[in-house]
Amino acid sequence: MSTRNWTLGAVLALALAWGWLPEFTITLLCYIGLYALVAAGLVMLTGVGGMTSFGQAAFVGVGAYATAWVCTSPALAAALGGSIAAAWLPWLGLLLGLVAAAGVAWFLGAITLKLQGHYLPLCTIAWGLSLYFLFGNIELLGGHTGISGLPPLVVAGVSLAAPRALGPVIWATLLLALWALHNLLDSRAGRALRALKGGRLMAESMGVDTARQRVKIFVLAALMAALSGWFYAHLQRFVNPTPFNLNIGIEYLFMAVVGGAGYLWGAVLGAALITLLKSQLQDLLPRLLGSSGNFEVIVFGLLMLLVVHRFADGLWPTLARLTARWRPAPAASGRASAASVPALSLARSALPPAGQVLLQAEEVSKRFGGLVANNAVSMDVRAGEVHALIGPNGAGKSTFFNMISGVDDPSAGTVRLMGQAMTGRPSREFAALGLGRTFQHVRLLGQRSVLDNVALGAHRRGKSGWLASMLRLDRAEEAALLDEARRQIERCQLGALADLPAASLSLGQQRAIEIARALAGQPAVLLLDEPAAGLRHLEKVALAQLLAQLRAEGLAILVVEHDMEFVMNLADRVTVLEFGTVIAHGTPAQVQADPRVLDAYLGGIDEPLLTQAAA
Repeated sequence: MSTRNWTLGAVLALALAWGWLPEFTITLLCYIGLYALVAAGLVMLTGVGGMTSFGQAAFVGVGAYATAWVCTSPALAAALGGSIAAAWLPWLGLLLGLVAAAGVAWFLGAITLKLQGHYLPLCTIAWGLSLYFLFGNIELLGGHTGISGLPPLVVAGVSLAAPRALGPVIWATLLLALWALHNLLDSRAGRALRALKGGRLMAESMGVDTARQRVKIFVLAALMAALSGWFYAHLQRFVNPTPFNLNIGIEYLFMAVVGGAGYLWGAVLGAALITLLKSQLQDLLPRLLGSSGNFEVIVFGLLMLLVVHRFADGLWPTLARLTARWRPAPAASGRASAASVPALSLARSALPPAGQVLLQAEEVSKRFGGLVANNAVSMDVRAGEVHALIGPNGAGKSTFFNMISGVDDPSAGTVRLMGQAMTGRPSREFAALGLGRTFQHVRLLGQRSVLDNVALGAHRRGKSGWLASMLRLDRAEEAALLDEARRQIERCQLGALADLPAASLSLGQQRAIEIARALAGQPAVLLLDEPAAGLRHLEKVALAQLLAQLRAEGLAILVVEHDMEFVMNLADRVTVLEFGTVIAHGTPAQVQADPRVLDAYLGGIDEPLLTQAAA
């Protein structure tokens, strides 16, 4: 039975049993659904986006207090003058709650998401506490006493006052949210989101605006929390600050981590497990210990230690492994493909004519305090050529490479791409103009497939946004992007490995993945940072053949490499750096005969650097 059939079976079983379950069980299921909504947002924020937040309970409070105020405020009722029926007030409260949560999240995210390391979680604690105390100190919101007398939700004239009536709506909303989030992750936008966790430099170089994506996913998590708060307010018919304090925020994060912070269904598992444990332990522990208290917090702490130590990815992947025997293996390519969906055309624009300068560095220097890493380096890369940048270790090659690709800004000088001055512009704008690159130290999404990694390189070629992805309106574009990714994978001789996790492959294969990823963006300029490192002889021969083919097609290629035989047999021109300064420039034969190059590499030996292989 497939995973989808298991899910549909579980939903059907719950629906059939709903009318027969005890009231207490129904109430618990309602709360599990509400908590899972918040935890799913945290899965997106923490497990996918790599940002830890302890303050999601405050956004639940925003949604709850917004609808409570709209439904009970005499001042608002007088201002509306009876123009809106009472049954519509909760829906106006939902709109206000979502707008307020989005606004607050955008404001806080724009400020705090720039922080790194432990500073970000500390800031979420700070604003979580601030919003909690704000709720309790505004008389308009009832102070610490809260707001009571909220009306029930009414849909098509049917009252949803009882948990048994409201519960199916909560769970239907949760399932729709999980479906939409799954669709989002299974898309161009989802690949960009997955790259936020540990791969922001790489993602920027692929054309992803990571700062904007981080704020968007932060707002998304806040909206899901506010939606949960809206349901909570009309389930309880009463709102006060207590359910929105920092302890509850930690509990929400605990649910996401225990269930599996990288898995959407882990949010449901974690919410169910923590809610049921809390319900049972609150009754059981006082009887066992002979006194009352919040002893369940101790158990939760021990449970967290166990999960982190033994189940680092949460319980959901472990459960998935245990039940794998009852589920068929996924198809080699369960994703949209050009064979099943009419694909959009991704035909590339014509490359510039051979010999045209596409990338140019003019007197570029880089200083780190008193250290000069590059000193007035000038060079250019032309269409239809392979230009090699070589030099001893510590010569400044990587620093220069980062400056001409937008990762670092030069201290002086100008970098031009396609005739445009690029100094001070981010690397994603270099990618947008047609620059693709690899990295000296391989940067891949290790747990994602080769196909996913390569398709990320084509990110800027797609246009579909989040809403289209959630509603699966992007399938034609997605099929085209995946088809392009597969074409580049085949080109780099990795076709049989397309559906394997990138981390499971050898270093040489991972470098080939990086080249395929860069080619998926259809660049005009290709920068390769030590592409032959870790490759065996036959793999180097295949790489040289690929680069020769790309050169013949009109690409401008800059290679930083230590393998001199590989460089000298391939390059049209060579630039040599030593201590950040250009000491030689010319054809491979000219460079090999240059005394300064011989001195830099071999201490002044009067023999060629190496003998070119016979043609």
